[in-house]
Amino acid sequence: MRDLGAIFSRRQSKRRNHQPSSPLAAHDGHAQSQTPTVSAGHDIGEVVEISEDVSDSEPKEDEQEATTSQTKVHGLKRSLSARHLSFISLGGTLGTGLFISAGTSLAMAGPGGALVSYAFLGGIVFFLMSSLGELATFIPISGSFNEYSSRFGDPAIGFALGWNYWFNYVCVTASELVAAGIIMRNYLPHVNGVVWSIISAAILLGLNLFSVRGYAEAEFWFAAIKVVTVIVFIVVGIVVAAGGLGGHTYGVENWKIEGAPFHDGVPGVLATLVLTGYAFQGTEVVGIIAGEAADPIRTVPKAIRQVFWRILLFYVGCIFIIGLIIPYNDPSLVNASTENIGQSPFTMVFSKAGLKPAADVMNAIILTTVLSAGNTCIYIATRTLWNLAMLGQAPAVFRKVTKSGIPLYSLGLSLGIATGVFLLSLIGNQVVYTWILSLAGVTGFVSWLGIAFSHIRFRGAYVRQGYDVKDLPYKSVLYPFGPVLCLVVITIIVFGQGWPSFAGGTFHIKTFVTSYVSIPVTVALYLFWKLGKKSKWVRLDEADVLRDSIFDPTSDIYAPGRNSREVRDRNVVLASSQDSLASVATGFKLSTM
Repeated sequence: MRDLGAIFSRRQSKRRNHQPSSPLAAHDGHAQSQTPTVSAGHDIGEVVEISEDVSDSEPKEDEQEATTSQTKVHGLKRSLSARHLSFISLGGTLGTGLFISAGTSLAMAGPGGALVSYAFLGGIVFFLMSSLGELATFIPISGSFNEYSSRFGDPAIGFALGWNYWFNYVCVTASELVAAGIIMRNYLPHVNGVVWSIISAAILLGLNLFSVRGYAEAEFWFAAIKVVTVIVFIVVGIVVAAGGLGGHTYGVENWKIEGAPFHDGVPGVLATLVLTGYAFQGTEVVGIIAGEAADPIRTVPKAIRQVFWRILLFYVGCIFIIGLIIPYNDPSLVNASTENIGQSPFTMVFSKAGLKPAADVMNAIILTTVLSAGNTCIYIATRTLWNLAMLGQAPAVFRKVTKSGIPLYSLGLSLGIATGVFLLSLIGNQVVYTWILSLAGVTGFVSWLGIAFSHIRFRGAYVRQGYDVKDLPYKSVLYPFGPVLCLVVITIIVFGQGWPSFAGGTFHIKTFVTSYVSIPVTVALYLFWKLGKKSKWVRLDEADVLRDSIFDPTSDIYAPGRNSREVRDRNVVLASSQDSLASVATGFKLSTM
């Protein structure tokens, strides 16, 4: 095993060559020993490689990609540049939830109701990402949600959130494999869709097997295609609504038809919140990739700030354009699916513009979207399982990484389970497959609850332990209003999503169970760890705020001079040293008189 103490000493020595005095890490009773640490319960020698190549100068953006391959955090490489984070976060939410399901929201709530639903939940997601930005910039670790909850709340909460989140993205990967086979049947109907699904699984394995840059580069181009598609759609949609294409001026006529603009009033808006929430899921991926970002202090806040404009332009803009051109009572709106791309609101708008090959073009774009979603989902599942293992909440074998920084065993299990779930879709009438997807359904919302909860607990611990909020590299917007509002609204969505099972005076047991089955599973996971490990609630004054943070001298993203307490402690030492020198000088003077 490497001599980690010697490595740390050399790192500190290099820093001293660039600074008047070495930074101190006095933490008023919470001091860490000067040896690198990982999550409790593991032998650091098994999993950690610490970069000895330390420089206090910040690399220029065009130099980052050449230098980041040498930086590792617990075995993972910080190889993702600013453009990777920007486009991954930009394209993370652009998927079938927008391209296919937006029409369903319009049909349920009308053009005004759908717009309010997307705008309102977009605001919630903005606050949520702002909370995540504060956490992920200060402590940029991979698979962060469950670790934040474990560190600032209760390890049992982190255990439940982590395994739920992993299972969710394994199941979503399986559904994307199914979708890939369905879409390819539109081009080559004589080839069994299973073949294309297996080929898609092999592509996902290849993109994630060799380096994190393989995933990032693929996602960069996938996201670019989706972004261009949305921009073209908005431009074409504006021209169509104004009468420039298609031979008809729509204006706001579809907002004036019977039942519009707010079909079914407030209940209609509330009914779409769950569907809208599913469309927004994936924005939190920036919190996962922060653990492999080259310069998280700079790039993570930049990606987070783009969330608001992405939501305003892409989601709200698209739903507004669709509501102008397509009447909410058009029966085609609820028929769109991966098997029927021609009924997608995007395809319908392009067709009304006179673009005849619109269905074929959207088929290709949806296929790209499916591969993009699968690529991101398997990446998220892999890093979440790796982090669970680092916390001792999954078998230790899943901590192991390759020389290129890939958690190989975590990748293998995640993709293997996803392929197994996909194969279940081929058995019988898909009952088992449908129930498994239902089991994973609400976990995305539960993860959002975990982000808001962790942020409130983190900020409480940070302030309680005497740190200054102004030292945070990124501060959330309107704290504590933002995370508290997120907790309230997302809780209502989680427990209100089964409302249709009671609607109409008839109780629908299947809808009820599929809506709520994941909640008792989450509680069971929590109790399993709570009772089995007798985990304790973490006190705010004892929470580990520093490990892997920009204040941690053993961290690969340590930022000297950012911590006011560190600066004050250094000044105290310098003042004390000056007083001592003055005393020695006075004593020497008196002795020579």
